[in-house]
Amino acid sequence: MKRKTNGYAARIMAAALAATLLALAGCAGTTERAKPEEEPSDIVWPSPPEQPRIKYLRSLYSSEDVGAGAATSLVSTLLGESQEAVQKMEKPYAVSADSNGRVFVGETALGRVLVFDAANKKFEVWGQSGPGGLKQPLGVAVDGQGRVYVSDGIQKRVVVFDQDGKFVLAAGKKGELERPVGIAVDETRDRIYVVDTPRHRIAVFDMAGNLVSTIGERGSEPGQFNFPSNMAIDRSGKLYVVDAMNFRVQILDPDGAPLGAFGKNGDMPGNFVRPKGIGVDQDGHIYVVDAAFNNFQVFNPEGALMLIVGGSGRGPGQFYLPAGAFLDPQGRFYVVDQFNRRVQVFQYLAEPGAQSASESTPDETSTEPPPQ
Repeated sequence: MKRKTNGYAARIMAAALAATLLALAGCAGTTERAKPEEEPSDIVWPSPPEQPRIKYLRSLYSSEDVGAGAATSLVSTLLGESQEAVQKMEKPYAVSADSNGRVFVGETALGRVLVFDAANKKFEVWGQSGPGGLKQPLGVAVDGQGRVYVSDGIQKRVVVFDQDGKFVLAAGKKGELERPVGIAVDETRDRIYVVDTPRHRIAVFDMAGNLVSTIGERGSEPGQFNFPSNMAIDRSGKLYVVDAMNFRVQILDPDGAPLGAFGKNGDMPGNFVRPKGIGVDQDGHIYVVDAAFNNFQVFNPEGALMLIVGGSGRGPGQFYLPAGAFLDPQGRFYVVDQFNRRVQVFQYLAEPGAQSASESTPDETSTEPPPQ
């Protein structure tokens, strides 16, 4: 009888504690980014009556967004009635996606990669232990075979996983990398490009993880960098590098020869202050995320500003310190909305019948280092 009474009392105390914690959580609501109950379907840029070019699709906040992981009540947890907990983003920084629509998000605070698989309603966490253990994933890329490449700023290496999350290899022997951030893969040329921010250069590895060359040095001349942060590669192999503290984007050929650049420091449209993620669509438009402006700007292949998307806030199409980005072959642009703890997904709306830049030219692609 005594045991039964104690168990009942424990349940009452647990329920009371749960109520108190829930009340406190409500008072501290400013730290939790609330997800809208229903995603809007009609947000486009520019606004009507102009022809829309970018459409908001959705946002990823947690495992629930791919139908994986049931919500667990605090009371159930305290009473020992455990269920599968919902996995939420904490401090996302990098993003990429594969040909099957899986989205990979590098989280710097917890040292892990979150895998969102909507098609199979699965959610996975990679890199928490073993030889592929991560500490500070700052860049993510995926190749055509489904291998996932993750740059680790603390461990000074690039970790490669197979499509099932199993460790394959690590690139970056002692002294080869200082703080790898952005990453891009060119299977055709057997190259892994890694932005090494404090060394103001790009390290080039082969697919086996051997360092074969470097591109650039510190400076402001063409082909030189000042704290580069992220990069993208187009279908023809051209490299697009965010040269952060030169406040510009540099375009290089696959061997690193400079082809052009655009951008300057300033607060006018088309300028940069804290450029971060970058992507290139099938028509050669260049998308550049800026954490200071809380937006991304879209430029034509010559570097002329075409469109601005975003602004400060928590709503769809608004940002709070955006970071990494990725643009997939289907024209979906993924942007890490860092302090809103989510990844926002946009769709490029190509003009019907337009020929892509890669098809028309088949032979051509902060005052401190990130993250913050």
